[in-house]
Amino acid sequence: MLLRKKFLFRAAVLSAAVLLTACAASRLRLGAAAEGGVYNAFGTALGTQVSNIEVKQTAGSAANLRLLAGGYLQLAVAQSDMAQDAYNGAGIFAHESTERTFSAVAALYDEPVQIVVRADSDITTLEELQDRTVSIGEEESGSEYNAEQVLAACGLNNRLVHTVNLNYTDAAAQLQSGEIDAMFVTAGLGADVLQTLAADCAIRLLSVDEGVGARLLGAYPAYRACIIPAGTYPGQEEDVWTVGVQAVLLASNALPEETVQKLTAQYFAGIDAIADAVPVPLITDAAAAADQSVVPYHTGAAAYYAAQGITPASPESAEEGAA
Repeated sequence: MLLRKKFLFRAAVLSAAVLLTACAASRLRLGAAAEGGVYNAFGTALGTQVSNIEVKQTAGSAANLRLLAGGYLQLAVAQSDMAQDAYNGAGIFAHESTERTFSAVAALYDEPVQIVVRADSDITTLEELQDRTVSIGEEESGSEYNAEQVLAACGLNNRLVHTVNLNYTDAAAQLQSGEIDAMFVTAGLGADVLQTLAADCAIRLLSVDEGVGARLLGAYPAYRACIIPAGTYPGQEEDVWTVGVQAVLLASNALPEETVQKLTAQYFAGIDAIADAVPVPLITDAAAAADQSVVPYHTGAAAYYAAQGITPASPESAEEGAA
């Protein structure tokens, strides 16, 4: 009898473990970024609409893409330019196993490259960043990626500009105190860190001029020309021209089509509530969300869009349009 009880107990424990493992496996881990950022706000909002999502804080786009490719994450938010490089095994991902391991679910919102100086600074153009101290964002962040490309397009390299890797909060504090001369921020319009900075210390945004913009648009397909409208930040009286990328929701190619189709349907069913919880203008129209063309769409997302009469964009269609 004692042996039978021990057997039944062990069987019960084993069954519970299997059940817990199955429950854990059914949850979709979403890579966002640090608490307080837009990626994290989006992930949290998405989790209120899709019950089996577990939001994981990460170092941002590059980390998300590596964790997605490695199987730790099933979903991730990342900049479109970095997603493109990871998908193609290019750039910083050239010697990593990220190639073709994920696909897109939806374009989320625009992320302009915002170059900020104090309003009382004598810096008025990008070229005048030479010999200055500039925060380009955290190491291997999307901001660092973009800052290096923008500076290179201006003929500036790390020998001509003293670049430092700071997170946005520390960069804002050091810009206000005068320890750095400028900071790069790739984030949605009205980014909280810049709103707070502008309220405490008058700021000015530098424009990406036509020549630099043309070089960037020609060299990097993920970039788009965009405007930071006057009034986006306190004291900003004029439109500012720049380039930007998009934040994109990605899914592992290991996820079944049915799972991603259901996820996409739930996302758009709750899109208004998600948009209300995200502090930047979210793309709420399904046709616009299906219009990024740097990473192919997951078959499940494509099936959802097809049911709405929408044909998602693709890298191939973008190349044909360019030709």
